[in-house]
Amino acid sequence: MEKIAYLGMGIMGRGMAANLLKAGYPVTVWNRSPERVQPLVEQGASSAASPADAVRDADVVMYCLSDDAAVSDLVWGAGALLDGVHAGQVVIDMTTLHPETSRKEAAAFAAKGVEFLDAPVFGSKNEAAGGGLWIVVGGERALYDRMQPILAVVSETTHYMGATGQGAAMKLVGNLLVAFQLEAIGEALVLATKAGLNPRDVLDVVHVTDFKSPIFDGVGNGLVNRDFEVNFALKLMYKDANLISRFAQDLQAPTPALAVIREMIKGGVNRGWGEENASAFLKNIEEQAGVQVGKA
Repeated sequence: MEKIAYLGMGIMGRGMAANLLKAGYPVTVWNRSPERVQPLVEQGASSAASPADAVRDADVVMYCLSDDAAVSDLVWGAGALLDGVHAGQVVIDMTTLHPETSRKEAAAFAAKGVEFLDAPVFGSKNEAAGGGLWIVVGGERALYDRMQPILAVVSETTHYMGATGQGAAMKLVGNLLVAFQLEAIGEALVLATKAGLNPRDVLDVVHVTDFKSPIFDGVGNGLVNRDFEVNFALKLMYKDANLISRFAQDLQAPTPALAVIREMIKGGVNRGWGEENASAFLKNIEEQAGVQVGKA
């Protein structure tokens, strides 16, 4: 089996690395904060002191980081990953980032004889832990096919989207839809509450209709139960909203609704809710309406 180096032990990285270990792959892990690798070491992973150490003997290098800046720092910064990789290796970046960053990575790695896929994921903490992510991939089709056994370990489905950067593009398109759904369920439940409807009854109806959605179920129940435990932090959703806006502007694609939602998300971050779940920004809608959905 291929030797895998997994870099970055955030919520997503921890889950994926653990599933690769369970599947029998030899995994070496690295994280900027070394204490985060310990749970993986206890599960059988090897730890490395630096990215270069982690990738030295790897066949496949994988990482899922917070943003473009973190990826740039890993690839080109101090102790650059680019200095540690060598011809014959494969790099898979699973970060949500701008497609142009993916293309720059691919070109830099190609100059070292290293193949590259951009493979961001849909899903959050539970899907990462359970191997149920949905992966969208850009790069060479033959490489995608070759990496299928590894990607299948951490995912429910994988989807080939085209050339390098197209996986990253699909992730931004998907996250645009996620933002709209969060805003929609928040507005709907606030309106229902103002109208005197029981929000739990509203969710029961939404759950069985032709406009049902797992996001409506999850976020709706979280709002009713006042549960904003982090699956995906609001501050990261704000990062993604800005990224989508920039990407759309690059392509001269209008996103007028996103502009409104982005301001709502920004307001939530400014209120100090950035470390809460992304759904926390819906509290802005409640405050504007003068109601609270669900229990006190």
